[in-house]
Amino acid sequence: MKNPFKTADIKIFTHTVTEADTARFESGEVHPVYATFALARDAEWSGRLFVLEMKEDGEEGIGTGINIKHISPALIGEAVIFTATLKEVRKNEVINDFTAKVGERIVAEGTQWQKIINKEKFDKLIESLS
Repeated sequence: MKNPFKTADIKIFTHTVTEADTARFESGEVHPVYATFALARDAEWSGRLFVLEMKEDGEEGIGTGINIKHISPALIGEAVIFTATLKEVRKNEVINDFTAKVGERIVAEGTQWQKIINKEKFDKLIESLS
């Protein structure tokens, strides 16, 4: 694992909300806005942008936690801008805070954790659980 970053570096990711991102369960659609679980997926991706530049051959990143506060809705067709801010690198753990906004309106904020691990060891662990 390499670390070309310093604390407070940022990564920006934009996601345009689609119908597939809405709050929908087996019982049907709850409401036609950006679901919290879709926000969490995209928040994790914004932090993964750091991991992609940190992991080396034979390594992979895995999500280990997310804390998300969903503050306001984002509608289908709106562009949600995620700003991930590197908070800390602790050994092989990458921690970032994020905000998700539509314009100046905060849609969500939180913290996301990922670890960079040996891919072969992880693949063996998954295989042993299968």
